[in-house]
Amino acid sequence: MSEQSIRNTGADNQSSTLLSRAPQRAMLVGVDMPGTDWPVEESLDELAQLAATAGVVCVDRVTQKLARPHPGTLLGSGKVQEIAELVRFHDCDGVIFDLELTPGQHRTLERELETQVLDRTALILIIFGQRAQTKEGRLQVEMAQIEYDLPRLARQWSHLSRQKGSVQQRGEGEKQIEVDRRMLRREKEQLQEDLEHVRAQRQLHRDRRKDVGAPVVALVGYTNAGKSTLLNRLASTSSTNSTSSLAEDKLFATLDPMTRRVRLTGGQEFLLTDTVGFVQRLPTVLVAAFRATLEEVAEADLLVHVVDASSPHMLNQIKAVEQVLEEIGAGGCPMIVALNKADLLSSDIIQIAGIATELPAVRVSALNGTGMDELLRCISDNLVLQFDALDVVIPYERGELVAQFHQFGMIEEECYEANGTHMRGHMPKNHSGPLLAFQWRFIEDEAESCQNLLGKQ
Repeated sequence: MSEQSIRNTGADNQSSTLLSRAPQRAMLVGVDMPGTDWPVEESLDELAQLAATAGVVCVDRVTQKLARPHPGTLLGSGKVQEIAELVRFHDCDGVIFDLELTPGQHRTLERELETQVLDRTALILIIFGQRAQTKEGRLQVEMAQIEYDLPRLARQWSHLSRQKGSVQQRGEGEKQIEVDRRMLRREKEQLQEDLEHVRAQRQLHRDRRKDVGAPVVALVGYTNAGKSTLLNRLASTSSTNSTSSLAEDKLFATLDPMTRRVRLTGGQEFLLTDTVGFVQRLPTVLVAAFRATLEEVAEADLLVHVVDASSPHMLNQIKAVEQVLEEIGAGGCPMIVALNKADLLSSDIIQIAGIATELPAVRVSALNGTGMDELLRCISDNLVLQFDALDVVIPYERGELVAQFHQFGMIEEECYEANGTHMRGHMPKNHSGPLLAFQWRFIEDEAESCQNLLGKQ
């Protein structure tokens, strides 16, 4: 069989590759081991939500307590046999494991269970593939899928090696694996170039924004915490926003970052960005692939950690978000906490944990608008901490500087004097430069210097 024929055979079999589709009916499998960060049942609850997001019907779940994972199958042989029987009983076409499987475990489990096997990482990658809308998002997801799929190619073509092959000649399955690996590596190289171009473009936009743009506030948080709803609610305060971010009661409803301009009561503006939601054990291949997008978080002027205060897993979710922020270099960024969905709570007491306990926190409901004014005040107060304090008298012929102060600054006092507009407040560092020459103290010092000079003469 020629290489072209093998490639054609590969194209015909793409429907059965690892990340091409999610099963329709699946069983969930969880493992309780020492050092596991989440209780196994809570983690399986979230896995069920992920599966539902991918369109999978979960018919049953199985757990096993282990001191250490089995190197070949993760689970014990008896539990594997039990799952195989349940798969046949429920007529499942897939089994989803809550932990990441090694390529060897994948191969063995699919052989033993005689059905499609996915792990948590593969399920998340499938969801990302379903939901990525922009060219950038699709590039990032495709890159992550290739990184995940490369070491697992062997199991996709083993049937060809079983059909043909001898001691003297390699089987067609081995040939197909080599062809696919070459194709994927070439595709990976091209994707890396494309993503580096995207990253360079984003950096240019960030540099330009730092020079002339408004401050940037990034919404971060666990997936389905309500970030997109909060973005829509805050952005609705500005009549310039005609579009809204997709908001659904699903995990990873939005993947592609969306930025809106928000105007405060005093007329000041900032850019509000909605980012991809985090999740416990966020796959490292996704963190690497979404590096260009996640850098937006690390370079924001202020982070708003949106917390689902109504979730029974809130404390674990806060911890997971803080871990991801550390991984992407945003752990030390200025941050405030928005305790969302507070309207669903019966108590006024909200116990939070981790770094969040030391941060300013505001109770809000993005759905009905409760607490929005207080949240905007909190954002404004914390942005001011990073601004230059200005006390300026701007000549009347420099009206564009007054307009700039109104657009980007935080004004505490404004009055009109004989020689210009007297304004006191704070301004982003990237906009304060032209105003420094009109500082009130600077003018006083210059006048005093002139008087001293005349007195000496």
